[in-house]
Amino acid sequence: MNAFNVHEHMQALGLQAKTAAALMAKADAATKTRALKALARRVRDAGPALDAANRRDVERATAAGLSAPMVDRLKLTPKVLATVAEGCDQLAAMPDVIGEIIGMRQQPSGIRVGQMRVPIGVFGMIYESRPNVTIEAASLAIKSGNAAILRGGSEAIESNKALAALVGAALDEAGLPRDAVQLVQTTDREAVGQLITMPQFVDVIIPRGGKGLIERISRDAKVPVIKHLDGNCHVYVDDSAELDMAQRIVDNAKTQKYSPCNAAEGLLVTASVAAAFLPQIGAVFAAKGVEMRCDATAAAVLRGAGFAVVDAVESDWSEEYLAAVISIKVVAGVDEAIAHINHYSSHHTDAIVTRDHVNAQRFLREVDSASVLVNASTRFADGFEFGLGAEIGISTDKFHARGPVGIEGLTSLKYVVLGQGEVRT
Repeated sequence: MNAFNVHEHMQALGLQAKTAAALMAKADAATKTRALKALARRVRDAGPALDAANRRDVERATAAGLSAPMVDRLKLTPKVLATVAEGCDQLAAMPDVIGEIIGMRQQPSGIRVGQMRVPIGVFGMIYESRPNVTIEAASLAIKSGNAAILRGGSEAIESNKALAALVGAALDEAGLPRDAVQLVQTTDREAVGQLITMPQFVDVIIPRGGKGLIERISRDAKVPVIKHLDGNCHVYVDDSAELDMAQRIVDNAKTQKYSPCNAAEGLLVTASVAAAFLPQIGAVFAAKGVEMRCDATAAAVLRGAGFAVVDAVESDWSEEYLAAVISIKVVAGVDEAIAHINHYSSHHTDAIVTRDHVNAQRFLREVDSASVLVNASTRFADGFEFGLGAEIGISTDKFHARGPVGIEGLTSLKYVVLGQGEVRT
Protein backbone atom coordinates (compact mmCIF):
# COMPACT_ATOMS: atom_id res chain seq x y z
CA MET A 1 0.00 0.00 0.00
CA ASN A 2 1.63 3.30 -1.04
CA ALA A 3 1.66 6.50 1.00
CA PHE A 4 -1.26 8.05 -0.89
CA ASN A 5 -3.43 5.03 -0.24
CA VAL A 6 -2.38 4.93 3.41
CA HIS A 7 -3.54 8.54 3.66
CA GLU A 8 -6.90 7.67 2.09
CA HIS A 9 -7.26 4.62 4.30
CA MET A 10 -6.59 6.57 7.50
CA GLN A 11 -8.89 9.42 6.48
CA ALA A 12 -11.66 6.88 5.86
CA LEU A 13 -11.06 5.25 9.27
CA GLY A 14 -11.14 8.67 10.92
CA LEU A 15 -14.42 9.70 9.31
CA GLN A 16 -16.01 6.34 10.13
CA ALA A 17 -14.81 6.56 13.73
CA LYS A 18 -16.17 10.10 14.14
CA THR A 19 -19.57 8.99 12.83
CA ALA A 20 -19.58 5.90 15.07
CA ALA A 21 -18.55 7.96 18.13
CA ALA A 22 -21.76 9.99 17.92
CA LEU A 23 -23.78 6.77 17.98
CA MET A 24 -21.72 5.25 20.80
CA ALA A 25 -22.23 8.35 22.94
CA LYS A 26 -25.99 7.79 22.72
CA ALA A 27 -25.88 4.03 23.43
CA ASP A 28 -27.65 2.99 26.61
CA ALA A 29 -26.03 0.95 29.37
CA ALA A 30 -27.92 -2.25 28.52
CA THR A 31 -26.74 -2.21 24.90
CA LYS A 32 -23.11 -1.68 25.88
CA THR A 33 -23.41 -4.47 28.44
CA ARG A 34 -24.73 -6.85 25.76
CA ALA A 35 -21.74 -6.03 23.56
CA LEU A 36 -19.26 -6.62 26.37
CA LYS A 37 -20.82 -9.94 27.35
CA ALA A 38 -20.87 -11.02 23.70
CA LEU A 39 -17.20 -10.10 23.38
CA ALA A 40 -16.27 -12.04 26.53
CA ARG A 41 -18.11 -15.10 25.22
CA ARG A 42 -16.49 -14.86 21.78
CA VAL A 43 -12.99 -14.54 23.26
CA ARG A 44 -13.57 -17.64 25.41
CA ASP A 45 -14.95 -19.55 22.42
CA ALA A 46 -12.38 -18.30 19.88
CA GLY A 47 -10.53 -21.60 19.74
CA PRO A 48 -8.34 -22.94 16.92
CA ALA A 49 -8.57 -20.01 14.49
CA LEU A 50 -7.22 -17.59 17.07
CA ASP A 51 -4.55 -20.09 18.18
CA ALA A 52 -3.39 -20.51 14.58
CA ALA A 53 -3.18 -16.74 13.98
CA ASN A 54 -1.23 -16.20 17.19
CA ARG A 55 1.11 -19.09 16.42
CA ARG A 56 1.96 -17.53 13.03
CA ASP A 57 2.88 -14.26 14.74
CA VAL A 58 4.99 -15.96 17.41
CA GLU A 59 6.84 -18.11 14.87
CA ARG A 60 7.53 -15.11 12.62
CA ALA A 61 8.73 -13.00 15.57
CA THR A 62 11.02 -15.78 16.81
CA ALA A 63 12.48 -16.28 13.34
CA ALA A 64 13.05 -12.52 13.02
CA GLY A 65 15.12 -12.55 16.21
CA LEU A 66 12.82 -10.51 18.46
CA SER A 67 13.93 -10.47 22.09
CA ALA A 68 12.48 -13.03 24.48
CA PRO A 69 10.41 -10.42 26.41
CA MET A 70 8.89 -9.18 23.12
CA VAL A 71 8.01 -12.72 22.01
CA ASP A 72 6.56 -13.42 25.45
CA ARG A 73 4.28 -10.40 25.12
CA LEU A 74 2.96 -11.74 21.81
CA LYS A 75 1.57 -14.96 23.24
CA LEU A 76 -2.19 -15.34 23.64
CA THR A 77 -2.05 -18.06 26.28
CA PRO A 78 -5.25 -19.50 27.80
CA LYS A 79 -4.48 -17.45 30.92
CA VAL A 80 -4.14 -14.21 28.91
CA LEU A 81 -7.41 -14.86 27.07
CA ALA A 82 -9.21 -15.79 30.29
CA THR A 83 -8.03 -12.54 31.87
CA VAL A 84 -9.22 -10.31 29.03
CA ALA A 85 -12.57 -12.14 28.86
CA GLU A 86 -12.97 -11.68 32.61
CA GLY A 87 -12.10 -8.02 32.12
CA CYS A 88 -14.98 -7.67 29.65
CA ASP A 89 -17.35 -9.26 32.15
CA GLN A 90 -16.01 -7.05 34.94
CA LEU A 91 -16.60 -3.95 32.82
CA ALA A 92 -20.09 -5.15 31.95
CA ALA A 93 -20.95 -5.44 35.65
CA MET A 94 -19.68 -1.97 36.52
CA PRO A 95 -22.01 1.04 36.68
CA ASP A 96 -22.26 3.14 33.54
CA VAL A 97 -20.69 6.50 34.37
CA ILE A 98 -21.66 8.18 31.10
CA GLY A 99 -24.24 10.90 31.75
CA GLU A 100 -23.50 10.92 35.47
CA ILE A 101 -23.82 14.41 36.99
CA ILE A 102 -21.56 15.29 39.90
CA GLY A 103 -21.02 18.27 42.19
CA MET A 104 -24.37 19.96 41.56
CA ARG A 105 -24.45 23.16 43.65
CA GLN A 106 -26.94 25.97 44.03
CA GLN A 107 -25.54 29.42 43.20
CA PRO A 108 -26.69 32.79 44.63
CA SER A 109 -28.22 33.64 41.25
CA GLY A 110 -30.60 30.68 41.56
CA ILE A 111 -28.95 28.45 38.93
CA ARG A 112 -27.60 25.02 39.82
CA VAL A 113 -24.17 24.15 38.39
CA GLY A 114 -22.58 20.71 38.11
CA GLN A 115 -20.54 18.54 35.78
CA MET A 116 -21.61 15.68 33.51
CA ARG A 117 -19.31 12.82 32.53
CA VAL A 118 -19.21 12.33 28.76
CA PRO A 119 -17.13 10.27 26.30
CA ILE A 120 -13.95 11.81 24.90
CA GLY A 121 -15.05 10.88 21.35
CA VAL A 122 -12.40 9.03 19.31
CA PHE A 123 -9.17 7.69 20.72
CA GLY A 124 -6.31 6.29 18.71
CA MET A 125 -4.39 3.41 20.28
CA ILE A 126 -0.88 2.57 19.09
CA TYR A 127 0.69 -0.47 20.70
CA GLU A 128 3.43 -3.03 20.26
CA SER A 129 3.55 -6.76 20.82
CA ARG A 130 0.69 -7.51 23.23
CA PRO A 131 -2.34 -8.43 21.08
CA ASN A 132 -4.54 -8.74 24.18
CA VAL A 133 -4.51 -4.92 24.16
CA THR A 134 -6.88 -5.15 21.18
CA ILE A 135 -9.59 -6.60 23.41
CA GLU A 136 -8.77 -4.36 26.38
CA ALA A 137 -8.96 -1.23 24.20
CA ALA A 138 -12.13 -2.39 22.48
CA SER A 139 -13.90 -3.25 25.73
CA LEU A 140 -13.02 0.11 27.28
CA ALA A 141 -14.16 1.93 24.14
CA ILE A 142 -17.51 0.16 24.35
CA LYS A 143 -18.02 0.79 28.06
CA SER A 144 -16.98 4.44 27.87
CA GLY A 145 -19.12 5.17 24.79
CA ASN A 146 -16.14 6.09 22.61
CA ALA A 147 -14.92 5.00 19.21
CA ALA A 148 -11.40 3.67 18.77
CA ILE A 149 -8.88 3.31 15.97
CA LEU A 150 -6.37 0.61 16.90
CA ARG A 151 -2.93 0.26 15.36
CA GLY A 152 -1.08 -2.78 16.70
CA GLY A 153 2.49 -3.74 15.93
CA SER A 154 3.37 -5.51 12.69
CA GLU A 155 4.67 -8.45 14.74
CA ALA A 156 1.11 -9.13 16.01
CA ILE A 157 -0.87 -8.38 12.84
CA GLU A 158 -2.44 -11.84 12.42
CA SER A 159 -3.52 -12.04 16.08
CA ASN A 160 -4.87 -8.49 16.04
CA LYS A 161 -6.93 -9.13 12.90
CA ALA A 162 -8.43 -12.27 14.45
CA LEU A 163 -9.27 -10.44 17.68
CA ALA A 164 -10.69 -7.41 15.84
CA ALA A 165 -13.03 -9.76 13.98
CA LEU A 166 -14.37 -10.95 17.35
CA VAL A 167 -14.94 -7.33 18.40
CA GLY A 168 -16.80 -6.54 15.18
CA ALA A 169 -19.04 -9.58 15.62
CA ALA A 170 -19.83 -8.59 19.22
CA LEU A 171 -20.72 -5.03 18.18
CA ASP A 172 -22.99 -6.38 15.43
CA GLU A 173 -24.66 -8.73 17.88
CA ALA A 174 -25.47 -5.86 20.24
CA GLY A 175 -26.67 -3.53 17.50
CA LEU A 176 -23.79 -1.09 17.88
CA PRO A 177 -21.83 0.33 14.91
CA ARG A 178 -19.04 -1.99 13.79
CA ASP A 179 -16.93 1.09 13.01
CA ALA A 180 -16.85 1.92 16.73
CA VAL A 181 -13.67 -0.18 16.95
CA GLN A 182 -11.51 -0.29 13.83
CA LEU A 183 -8.13 -1.95 13.37
CA VAL A 184 -5.66 -0.37 10.98
CA GLN A 185 -5.16 -3.19 8.49
CA THR A 186 -1.80 -2.11 7.08
CA THR A 187 1.59 -2.55 8.77
CA ASP A 188 2.96 0.49 6.88
CA ARG A 189 4.52 2.78 9.49
CA GLU A 190 3.10 5.80 7.68
CA ALA A 191 -0.28 4.84 9.17
CA VAL A 192 1.00 5.87 12.60
CA GLY A 193 2.13 9.23 11.26
CA GLN A 194 -1.34 9.77 9.80
CA LEU A 195 -3.21 8.65 12.92
CA ILE A 196 -1.39 11.04 15.27
CA THR A 197 -1.93 14.06 13.00
CA MET A 198 -5.71 13.89 12.45
CA PRO A 199 -7.17 16.25 15.09
CA GLN A 200 -10.29 16.62 12.95
CA PHE A 201 -11.10 12.98 13.70
CA VAL A 202 -9.03 11.86 16.71
CA ASP A 203 -9.39 13.41 20.18
CA VAL A 204 -6.56 11.65 22.04
CA ILE A 205 -3.72 9.23 21.26
CA ILE A 206 -2.68 6.48 23.67
CA PRO A 207 0.64 4.77 22.88
CA ARG A 208 1.75 1.53 24.55
CA GLY A 209 5.16 0.22 23.70
CA GLY A 210 8.86 0.93 23.86
CA LYS A 211 10.35 4.25 24.84
CA GLY A 212 11.34 5.03 21.25
CA LEU A 213 7.77 4.65 19.99
CA ILE A 214 6.31 6.78 22.76
CA GLU A 215 8.94 9.51 22.38
CA ARG A 216 8.26 9.68 18.64
CA ILE A 217 4.50 9.93 19.13
CA SER A 218 4.82 12.53 21.89
CA ARG A 219 7.09 14.61 19.64
CA ASP A 220 5.07 14.38 16.41
CA ALA A 221 1.43 14.14 17.52
CA LYS A 222 -0.95 16.99 16.79
CA VAL A 223 -3.51 15.69 19.28
CA PRO A 224 -3.14 15.17 23.07
CA VAL A 225 -1.21 12.06 24.18
CA ILE A 226 -1.77 9.94 27.31
CA LYS A 227 1.52 8.16 27.97
CA HIS A 228 4.28 6.78 30.11
CA LEU A 229 7.84 6.39 28.85
CA ASP A 230 9.47 4.00 31.34
CA GLY A 231 8.53 1.58 34.08
CA ASN A 232 11.45 2.02 36.47
CA CYS A 233 9.64 0.79 39.59
CA HIS A 234 11.06 0.34 43.10
CA VAL A 235 10.45 -1.58 46.30
CA TYR A 236 11.77 -0.01 49.50
CA VAL A 237 12.27 -2.27 52.52
CA ASP A 238 11.90 -0.09 55.63
CA ASP A 239 13.61 -0.67 58.98
CA SER A 240 10.38 -1.97 60.55
CA ALA A 241 9.53 -4.34 57.70
CA GLU A 242 8.57 -7.94 58.43
CA LEU A 243 11.39 -9.55 56.45
CA ASP A 244 9.60 -12.69 55.28
CA MET A 245 6.82 -10.47 53.91
CA ALA A 246 9.44 -8.24 52.30
CA GLN A 247 11.04 -11.26 50.63
CA ARG A 248 7.71 -12.39 49.16
CA ILE A 249 6.89 -8.92 47.90
CA VAL A 250 10.31 -8.18 46.38
CA ASP A 251 10.50 -11.64 44.78
CA ASN A 252 7.05 -11.24 43.24
CA ALA A 253 7.63 -7.66 42.13
CA LYS A 254 10.83 -8.64 40.29
CA THR A 255 10.43 -12.25 39.14
CA GLN A 256 6.72 -13.00 38.72
CA LYS A 257 7.19 -11.69 35.17
CA TYR A 258 10.14 -9.70 33.87
CA SER A 259 8.60 -7.97 30.84
CA PRO A 260 5.77 -5.80 32.26
CA CYS A 261 6.24 -2.11 32.98
CA ASN A 262 5.15 -2.64 36.62
CA ALA A 263 7.92 -5.15 37.41
CA ALA A 264 10.38 -3.84 40.02
CA GLU A 265 13.74 -2.71 38.62
CA GLY A 266 15.19 -1.25 41.83
CA LEU A 267 15.42 -2.49 45.43
CA LEU A 268 16.16 -0.08 48.27
CA VAL A 269 16.93 -1.49 51.72
CA THR A 270 17.34 0.54 54.88
CA ALA A 271 20.78 0.16 56.48
CA SER A 272 19.52 -1.27 59.77
CA VAL A 273 18.08 -4.41 58.12
CA ALA A 274 20.52 -4.78 55.19
CA ALA A 275 22.72 -7.40 56.87
CA ALA A 276 19.68 -9.57 57.63
CA PHE A 277 17.58 -9.00 54.51
CA LEU A 278 20.04 -8.82 51.64
CA PRO A 279 21.37 -12.41 52.02
CA GLN A 280 17.77 -13.59 52.30
CA ILE A 281 16.63 -11.96 49.06
CA GLY A 282 20.03 -12.60 47.47
CA ALA A 283 19.46 -16.34 47.80
CA VAL A 284 16.13 -15.99 46.00
CA PHE A 285 17.63 -13.94 43.17
CA ALA A 286 20.66 -16.22 42.80
CA ALA A 287 18.44 -19.29 42.55
CA LYS A 288 16.39 -17.61 39.80
CA GLY A 289 19.36 -16.26 37.89
CA VAL A 290 18.65 -12.58 38.59
CA GLU A 291 21.73 -10.38 38.18
CA MET A 292 22.18 -8.02 41.14
CA ARG A 293 23.75 -4.62 40.40
CA CYS A 294 24.68 -3.15 43.76
CA ASP A 295 26.03 -0.05 45.41
CA ALA A 296 29.18 -0.51 47.53
CA THR A 297 27.33 -1.27 50.77
CA ALA A 298 24.92 -3.80 49.28
CA ALA A 299 27.77 -5.42 47.31
CA ALA A 300 29.86 -5.87 50.45
CA VAL A 301 26.99 -7.56 52.32
CA LEU A 302 26.07 -9.86 49.43
CA ARG A 303 29.63 -10.80 48.52
CA GLY A 304 30.30 -11.47 52.19
CA ALA A 305 27.38 -13.91 52.10
CA GLY A 306 28.88 -15.67 49.09
CA PHE A 307 26.82 -14.18 46.25
CA ALA A 308 28.14 -12.95 42.93
CA VAL A 309 27.08 -9.37 42.24
CA VAL A 310 27.92 -6.59 39.79
CA ASP A 311 29.00 -3.10 40.87
CA ALA A 312 26.28 -0.64 39.89
CA VAL A 313 27.01 2.41 37.78
CA GLU A 314 25.05 5.65 37.81
CA SER A 315 22.82 4.63 34.88
CA ASP A 316 21.60 1.54 36.75
CA TRP A 317 19.49 3.64 39.11
CA SER A 318 17.32 4.89 36.26
CA GLU A 319 17.35 1.79 34.04
CA GLU A 320 14.21 -0.14 33.00
CA TYR A 321 15.73 -3.60 32.50
CA LEU A 322 12.66 -5.66 31.52
CA ALA A 323 14.93 -8.62 32.25
CA ALA A 324 16.38 -10.73 35.09
CA VAL A 325 18.40 -7.79 36.43
CA ILE A 326 17.77 -5.59 39.47
CA SER A 327 19.60 -2.64 41.01
CA ILE A 328 20.11 -2.75 44.79
CA LYS A 329 21.03 0.16 47.05
CA VAL A 330 21.29 0.51 50.82
CA VAL A 331 19.78 3.77 52.12
CA ALA A 332 19.83 5.45 55.52
CA GLY A 333 16.05 5.43 55.90
CA VAL A 334 12.75 6.59 54.48
CA ASP A 335 13.99 10.11 53.66
CA GLU A 336 16.78 8.85 51.43
CA ALA A 337 14.50 6.22 49.88
CA ILE A 338 11.90 8.83 48.92
CA ALA A 339 14.56 11.18 47.57
CA HIS A 340 16.17 8.38 45.50
CA ILE A 341 12.83 7.29 44.05
CA ASN A 342 11.71 10.81 43.17
CA HIS A 343 15.07 11.50 41.48
CA TYR A 344 15.59 8.25 39.54
CA SER A 345 12.20 6.60 39.09
CA SER A 346 9.94 7.00 36.07
CA HIS A 347 7.06 7.98 38.40
CA HIS A 348 5.17 4.82 37.43
CA THR A 349 4.84 2.55 40.51
CA ASP A 350 6.76 2.36 43.76
CA ALA A 351 6.17 0.35 46.95
CA ILE A 352 7.21 0.38 50.61
CA VAL A 353 7.32 -2.63 52.94
CA THR A 354 6.89 -1.42 56.51
CA ARG A 355 5.04 -1.81 59.80
CA ASP A 356 5.54 1.88 60.61
CA HIS A 357 2.29 3.77 59.94
CA VAL A 358 4.01 7.17 59.88
CA ASN A 359 6.59 6.03 57.31
CA ALA A 360 3.87 4.39 55.22
CA GLN A 361 1.85 7.61 55.17
CA ARG A 362 4.91 9.69 54.33
CA PHE A 363 5.76 7.35 51.45
CA LEU A 364 2.20 7.57 50.11
CA ARG A 365 2.16 11.37 50.30
CA GLU A 366 5.69 12.19 49.19
CA VAL A 367 6.57 9.65 46.48
CA ASP A 368 5.66 11.38 43.22
CA SER A 369 4.45 8.35 41.26
CA ALA A 370 1.22 7.41 39.54
CA SER A 371 0.72 4.37 41.82
CA VAL A 372 2.15 4.06 45.34
CA LEU A 373 1.72 0.86 47.38
CA VAL A 374 2.20 -0.17 50.99
CA ASN A 375 3.05 -3.82 51.74
CA ALA A 376 2.09 -5.06 48.26
CA SER A 377 3.89 -5.97 45.05
CA THR A 378 4.32 -3.39 42.30
CA ARG A 379 2.83 -6.00 39.96
CA PHE A 380 -0.62 -4.98 41.23
CA ALA A 381 -0.38 -1.63 39.39
CA ASP A 382 -2.75 -2.74 36.66
CA GLY A 383 -6.25 -1.71 35.63
CA PHE A 384 -7.61 -5.24 36.01
CA GLU A 385 -6.06 -5.69 39.47
CA PHE A 386 -7.30 -2.23 40.52
CA GLY A 387 -10.87 -3.23 39.64
CA LEU A 388 -11.12 -1.03 36.55
CA GLY A 389 -12.14 -4.02 34.41
CA ALA A 390 -9.29 -3.35 32.01
CA GLU A 391 -6.84 -0.60 31.27
CA ILE A 392 -6.03 1.30 28.13
CA GLY A 393 -2.55 1.96 29.47
CA ILE A 394 -0.64 3.55 32.33
CA SER A 395 -0.24 7.30 32.48
CA THR A 396 2.57 9.07 34.30
CA ASP A 397 1.24 12.44 33.15
CA LYS A 398 -0.13 14.66 35.90
CA PHE A 399 -3.30 15.92 34.30
CA HIS A 400 -6.48 14.35 32.94
CA ALA A 401 -5.47 10.75 33.68
CA ARG A 402 -2.78 9.30 35.95
CA GLY A 403 -1.95 5.67 36.72
CA PRO A 404 -3.92 2.84 35.09
CA VAL A 405 -6.35 4.46 32.63
CA GLY A 406 -9.79 2.85 32.77
CA ILE A 407 -13.27 4.10 31.95
CA GLU A 408 -13.02 7.47 33.68
CA GLY A 409 -9.70 8.18 31.97
CA LEU A 410 -11.52 7.88 28.63
CA THR A 411 -14.15 10.44 29.60
CA SER A 412 -14.31 14.16 30.04
CA LEU A 413 -16.43 16.44 32.20
CA LYS A 414 -18.59 19.23 30.85
CA TYR A 415 -20.42 21.82 32.91
CA VAL A 416 -24.19 21.62 33.04
CA VAL A 417 -26.45 24.37 34.37
CA LEU A 418 -30.07 23.94 35.49
CA GLY A 419 -32.18 27.03 35.80
CA GLN A 420 -35.78 28.19 36.19
CA GLY A 421 -35.73 31.27 34.02
CA GLU A 422 -32.80 33.07 35.68
CA VAL A 423 -31.07 35.84 33.72
CA ARG A 424 -27.78 37.53 34.57
CA THR A 425 -28.04 41.06 35.95
